[in-house]
Amino acid sequence: MGKVTGFMEFQRVGETYEAPQARKKHYKEFILQLGDGEAKIQGARCMDCGIPFCNSGCPVNNIIPDWNDLVYRGAYQEALETLQSTNNFPEFTGRICPAPCESACTLGINSDPVGIKSIEHFIVDKGWENGWIVPQPPLVKTGKKVAVVGSGPAGLAAAQQLARVGHAVTVFEKSDRVGGLLRYGIPDFKMEKSHIDRRVAQMEAEGVVFRTSVLIGKDFPANVNNWAKKTIFPEELMADFDAVVIAGGAEQPRDLPVPGRELKGVHFAMDFLPQQNQVNAGDKVKDQILAKGKHVVVIGGGDTGSDCVGTSNRQGAASISQFELMPQPPEQENKPLVWPYWPTKLRTSSSHEEGCERDWAVATKRLEGKNGKVEKLVAARVEWKDGKMQEVPNSEFEMKADLVFLAMGFVSPVAQVLDAFGVDKDARGNAKASTDGDGCYQTSVDKVFAAGDMRRGQSLVVWAIREGRQCARAVDEFLMGASVLPR
Repeated sequence: MGKVTGFMEFQRVGETYEAPQARKKHYKEFILQLGDGEAKIQGARCMDCGIPFCNSGCPVNNIIPDWNDLVYRGAYQEALETLQSTNNFPEFTGRICPAPCESACTLGINSDPVGIKSIEHFIVDKGWENGWIVPQPPLVKTGKKVAVVGSGPAGLAAAQQLARVGHAVTVFEKSDRVGGLLRYGIPDFKMEKSHIDRRVAQMEAEGVVFRTSVLIGKDFPANVNNWAKKTIFPEELMADFDAVVIAGGAEQPRDLPVPGRELKGVHFAMDFLPQQNQVNAGDKVKDQILAKGKHVVVIGGGDTGSDCVGTSNRQGAASISQFELMPQPPEQENKPLVWPYWPTKLRTSSSHEEGCERDWAVATKRLEGKNGKVEKLVAARVEWKDGKMQEVPNSEFEMKADLVFLAMGFVSPVAQVLDAFGVDKDARGNAKASTDGDGCYQTSVDKVFAAGDMRRGQSLVVWAIREGRQCARAVDEFLMGASVLPR
């Protein structure tokens, strides 16, 4: 696996970033991938550890030691084949996955883990550059028709797998372009949308049909983006197709029920982020939310909040503050205690490096303003004891706020979609479908399957790809009695 003594000879070298002050001036990707020589050296660091925990740390079970070894030996095309055997879209994960595989790396117990994500990024971009990634249309058509609702990573993965074994697949998307939250949730500076367009072209050549601006469902809520020009009821879809996969995102945002929530200038993150992606695509956006010259407060310390920070910086915000309700995590995890699992530790994103004041254990009490517009935020410090939150006495403070973005995560898929199909839901409001035994990914409604955020709730892109792939196998088995698709 790589060079036997490589992990002792070579240090971890990551991808380089464009300087913060320079990259804040544009919305393009700013990460420079490894060169050939650098990639070989980083692949050489993969040690012969016996049990590669990185494989199980990766939700799609990438065969990481194998492609690390192939990169070290310069066999890039073979490395790509190995990578794509488990992951339909490594250019997505190589850019935006938090890399749980690296947390599980055996070398990471007492040293810097192998730079798995940067090597993955290198492999797939090398594949596109050399024309090695081509359509894989089926040799035989099955005559079966499958509808996939949602064109995010779960829907795309399911659709591609099903098309490659000969089913006629149609993907329905309520937005005007394919990609789901990849398209309108991830800022362009983290992943340019040409990567999605390139995969869509590949999938169309494989036989997948995409129908955009089409909503599947009824009574869609006003607080979730819906740009559909046509609505199709589930009954019609189920009559026209042999199987249906519902694979939309967990788009129901967590709200902040405090006084002043109704003031102008208080927005969900997903009211803000998609607009900038639309502008970057050349669209005209009416009443765009802009941070230029404004004091911005982001409530929520996760990736979505970080994306609001990066976008606000690029729009020219006067100041940006980000609050998190939970206590500040430790700067260094206790590796003997948590390895090989994903650790809780302080994480500073590239957006934070561009300029942002961060604070933890802060609860928003109310929002205040004049003439119906927010002007300040009133908060207090909290402490956690025995899992319960308590306000610290005399800790209340206020700060100027012209824009407040709510980025506290998503509670569930849109209930109206699941209700329209009539599927049973679990205690968290997700579609109820098991991943074990017979009937994997099948909902309580005949021939209706669920995958990705629709089934497991808000999660990572890599988990969505895994679920889409596994759901595709379950659908294929349902239609054909057996499947050659990987588990």
